Amino acid sequence: MAGRNKGGIRLIGGHWRGRRLPVPAAAGLRPTPDRVRETLFNWLQGRLAGTRCLDLFAGSGALGLEAASRGAAEVVLVERSAPLARHLREIVSLLPGACIRVVRSDGLRFLREGRAGPFDVVFLDPPYGSGLLEPVFRLLPAALNAPAWVYAELPATAPLPALPPRWRLLRSTQAGAVGAHLIEAQGEPTKGVPGRARAG
Repeated sequence: MAGRNKGGIRLIGGHWRGRRLPVPAAAGLRPTPDRVRETLFNWLQGRLAGTRCLDLFAGSGALGLEAASRGAAEVVLVERSAPLARHLREIVSLLPGACIRVVRSDGLRFLREGRAGPFDVVFLDPPYGSGLLEPVFRLLPAALNAPAWVYAELPATAPLPALPPRWRLLRSTQAGAVGAHLIEAQGEPTKGVPGRARAG
């Protein structure tokens, strides 16, 4: 995750629009740029209200915090680094009324343990070059509602791994070194919540 964190992050929409949040000087931390976040949340417009969201490689928390600002009912931020997880908890304490939970865990272990879910929206921005998206794609259906939306971020030059059955790519864009992809994903049939109201 490589250094785009000067001056912290700015929430660009919703309840806390314009709020600036600090980002620690952690090696490799690279919050998703404003331009990419704005594109992503335009894609998700009408799909966030009342949802459960998972930011699996939270880092700065930029994606999950933006979702909370824009009306997600619950957001889970998963971060394996103890200092970053502690920083995220401090940030959450500054946001009144936020239903945001920070879990210190490795992303793959979190999915294998099945400790939370199902989710409606999942943000995946693992460290570049980590190869984590492929195993995450294998594990993620068990943690999803049907349908759900999965955002995957990776280097612009890197191909998106093969999608699981019944998943389909909806949108893709490139901004500088970033490749951004929105996927409509089906969860495992027994994991969805029948009758759950959905906005949009």
